[in-house]
Amino acid sequence: MNPAMGQSDTAIASSSAAISASATSHAVGGAGRPGAFISFEGIDGAGKSSHIDALAAALRAQGRTVVVTREPGGTPLAEKLRTLLLNDAMDPLTEALLIFAGRRDHLRCVIEPALARGDVVLCDRFTDATFAYQGAGRGFDVRVLSMLERMVQETPGLDGDSIRNPDLTLWFDLPPAEAAARLAGARVPDRFESQPEDFFRRVADGYVVRAASAPARFVRLDARQERAAVWAQLERALAERGYLPAGETQA
Repeated sequence: MNPAMGQSDTAIASSSAAISASATSHAVGGAGRPGAFISFEGIDGAGKSSHIDALAAALRAQGRTVVVTREPGGTPLAEKLRTLLLNDAMDPLTEALLIFAGRRDHLRCVIEPALARGDVVLCDRFTDATFAYQGAGRGFDVRVLSMLERMVQETPGLDGDSIRNPDLTLWFDLPPAEAAARLAGARVPDRFESQPEDFFRRVADGYVVRAASAPARFVRLDARQERAAVWAQLERALAERGYLPAGETQA
């Protein structure tokens, strides 16, 4: 991120400050609340990462302890695997196995302990990205991905199918052509960012399928808008679900 704040950044900061000022008048967050797991998803260039710190600040203003993490990565071991995944050539099965190996360590060492403490976990990508990138993008067998998902993420005591997935997934939806334009010249692309536009079209379609399979968990954000407008969508979605104070969002 550019350290110089533009107009959109100022609007986001002002909105976060408004939430902070209202912290004492809203019963949101605080000790004794159950943990919450929120993931940020979208194709490269969708702008999701730029909103994580702003949301972390807003939640901390409500008295929540927030853990900000990412995938691939999140632990010393998983970060080593991330370096391999982003830079070294490998086949889709090897890629999937490394991703789920890192995810297992991430869950065991970071995510599950944080949720047990009652923290809010904000994760830049999780398993939805694997189904979008490796499943739809690479064309890898989703049955194998589903098997790995169950092996790695099965958590005793959870309701439903016992597979640990986020409580809420914020999906930053952006056309691949626009994402490519945003990324052009921004930085040296890694092995995924350097893929052709057709690859990202398949990834985007993969997110559509994944969102349709879990509509109660997914919130689609129109990432074509200016950053302040995207933040307003995000803020409104969090308020509707009780993560942020109602009535404090800015349209």
